Amino acid sequence: MLLDGISFKNTGYFSSLICDYLDENPRLKPFYNRFPNLDNFKEQIEEKASSFSLESRLTLVKALKNQYRKVETSELTLSHIDALQTENTFTITTGHQLNLFTGPLYFLYKIVSAINLSKDLKEAYPDYNFVPVYWMATEDHDFEEINYFNFNGKKVQWNRTAEGPVGELSTDGLDDVFNLFALELGNSKNAEYLKELFKSAYLEHDNLADATRYLANELFKDYGLVIIDANDKVLKQELIPFIKEELFNNTSFTNVTETSEQLNAVNNDYTIQVNPREINVFYIKEGLRERIVFENERFSVLNTNLAWTKAEIEQELNEFPERFSPNVITRPLYQEVILPNLCYIGGGGELAYWFQLKQFFNKVNVPFPVLLLRNSVLVETESQHKKLQNLNISTNDIFLKQSTFINKKVREISNIDIDFSAQKETLQKQFEDLYALAEQTDKSFLGAVKAQEVKQIKGLEHLEKRLLKAQKKALADQVSRMTDLQNELFPNQSLQERNTNFSQFYLEYGKLLIPELIKHLNPLNKEFSLLKL
Repeated sequence: MLLDGISFKNTGYFSSLICDYLDENPRLKPFYNRFPNLDNFKEQIEEKASSFSLESRLTLVKALKNQYRKVETSELTLSHIDALQTENTFTITTGHQLNLFTGPLYFLYKIVSAINLSKDLKEAYPDYNFVPVYWMATEDHDFEEINYFNFNGKKVQWNRTAEGPVGELSTDGLDDVFNLFALELGNSKNAEYLKELFKSAYLEHDNLADATRYLANELFKDYGLVIIDANDKVLKQELIPFIKEELFNNTSFTNVTETSEQLNAVNNDYTIQVNPREINVFYIKEGLRERIVFENERFSVLNTNLAWTKAEIEQELNEFPERFSPNVITRPLYQEVILPNLCYIGGGGELAYWFQLKQFFNKVNVPFPVLLLRNSVLVETESQHKKLQNLNISTNDIFLKQSTFINKKVREISNIDIDFSAQKETLQKQFEDLYALAEQTDKSFLGAVKAQEVKQIKGLEHLEKRLLKAQKKALADQVSRMTDLQNELFPNQSLQERNTNFSQFYLEYGKLLIPELIKHLNPLNKEFSLLKL
């Protein structure tokens, strides 16, 4: 059941850029197309429909059918793939790395957001079809980011060397990971399902892309999820003119750099998420993924002997488009070129770099999608929920940083008032009189008065901390219970969704887990949700 919600701003875990976006700060309007509400999708549909050709639809369906030829999926997913051939069908897309066994919980929340938004749009616009899509980041090469997941406070890790796109990595060696994970799971009915799921995904598929496709399909096929691997020659043929633009005109570098400067001018607190290079394309081939650079009138691939003239690299691109791989700057463009997409759903960090891309999209004449912050969730078990109630811990309390949280709760439950705010305010008012006296007599004493004020305020603060420490000791049992509870809900004092793997909750809730998320999460809700499952 949905327990409560808290604004993203009040969680303390989201940037000022994302909070301003959710508040629809007008100064951010130049950096996105349309804000995510149901009414705004009408114009988004019209814009995308006018720019996405039937030929591109047929190319997309051809590639998807080839990718699904060995996948046992649902009739709904197959019907969604077929529907993409028709001009009244659009996609709602989220993307994620190929994390081992899905990685952190927000993998689920991203896809649930895409599924539920597709449903909401179908109700609002019944003449159109909306297909939820999971874009597998098969071309990424940062293996260290994806080779583990956290289960019951332990790191389950795949140790091996890896080069090139992760989607092409052999699954050899994952049997050792399976054996260790199986021991941790136990022997319950839900544990046996998780073992079979891991085994079928990783021990019965040859590479990480196929394994991840199998896994995501098993979890979400009943909801018609379509999974796409863009590391595909058929699809990359669509990108050829945009890669040429990137190689020869450095279009993204110029436009993204300008946009980043404009974002900084709006607010210095906005962290620039990515910095463009002059060429934002990698070259991939047989375990290789390295940047393409232009030096000494030749295009070359870093850390290799590969090099071409302008005519030669153009020929290479035309003959082998699959060897050219977009980076974080150009991948979003690739997505919007090959999909009839209306909306991209991502986390705060992802949306932050999408805001840097609007001018670039305008320049290459590709419609910019609606940007939606994915659902964020804190899941409480029945036991944890009861403990929160018994300890009188509110939603706002539990999101506080631990030291602030404990200090606040100790003050609340203590029989002694250990808040010296009133005393410090009185002291500051007394010093105002001393400042006035020094002004009238000898201004050289102002520094001495200030020093005395600082000393006495610090003295009060020191005494307050000592008394608070003593009271914590007197209330050690309650402090311990509150600390333990917050640590359970915020592993490593971070958001649960960024740390815990879904398997930890599947052990308890089994097949109810995903349907309950589908049932209770509203993709257009602008709050962080708390759920008791």
